[in-house]
Amino acid sequence: MYCGVKMAMRRDIQMYCGECFGTFLIVLFGTATVAVAVLFNAFSGLIQVALVWGVGVTLAIYATRHFSCAHLNPAVSLAMVVAGRMNVRLLPGYWFSQVVGGILAGMTVLLIFHDSIYQYEAINGIVRGASESINTAMLFGEYFPNPGNSGDPYIISLGTAMLVEAIGTFLLVTMIFLLTEGCNVGRPHDNVVPVFIGATVTGIISIFAPLTQAGINPARDFGPRLVAYFAGWDQIAIPGPGNGFFWVYILEPLLGGTASALCFRLFESNFVRNDIEPCVETNKPAEVVY
Repeated sequence: MYCGVKMAMRRDIQMYCGECFGTFLIVLFGTATVAVAVLFNAFSGLIQVALVWGVGVTLAIYATRHFSCAHLNPAVSLAMVVAGRMNVRLLPGYWFSQVVGGILAGMTVLLIFHDSIYQYEAINGIVRGASESINTAMLFGEYFPNPGNSGDPYIISLGTAMLVEAIGTFLLVTMIFLLTEGCNVGRPHDNVVPVFIGATVTGIISIFAPLTQAGINPARDFGPRLVAYFAGWDQIAIPGPGNGFFWVYILEPLLGGTASALCFRLFESNFVRNDIEPCVETNKPAEVVY
């Protein structure tokens, strides 16, 4: 019995380490991409930024899927629990590991671009922590309307921003379910599923980033945002302008993922498993992310 408990603990630690490292990779790729876009004007369009995000997601899943289920996103982990694909016992550990991965990525980006951020602030007359410093805080957390929009950005209400993040996460989690469901005879081979998930993230960012920067991952937002808070951005980081960071970038992705799980359970039980024969059962938790 003792050996069994010890092995279970080792397995849990392995999964948590996988979630932490995978989330670190995603957030590092993503936030560093935003950093070079803002600080060095390194990209000519949104699609390039979105593609790098998608590549980061794909690589992170391939790198960690043998350690954990490669959710790498608190919204995905909650959806897997709601859908019955993961034991709720693991959820707190998954969430904690994912947030830690986001924090480590944010610290890494701050370390790498520390000098460049200071120079950018000096050249553009930005006082860190003042309202205009949102233009550098966006290297870490996300804001609506997107501060990176050229010219005068369109006004986006809190309600619209919440809806955008919920829909974006709903689409991501739904695609994850469809791509990993054994009953879906049209799904790709397991070996290339991460590529399709990365492509999904690229598409979602391409559509929604002009509005809310397309968070769709609470760990991706909160981890780096916490780093920015302690690095001098203060209230511009947390709670942010309009006090919307929790409602838009934490709560809504969780609700969007949950809604997707509930819809998929209804769809799966009423249509897929009842109407498709033979059905290839799979109890394997979905491998994924963002």
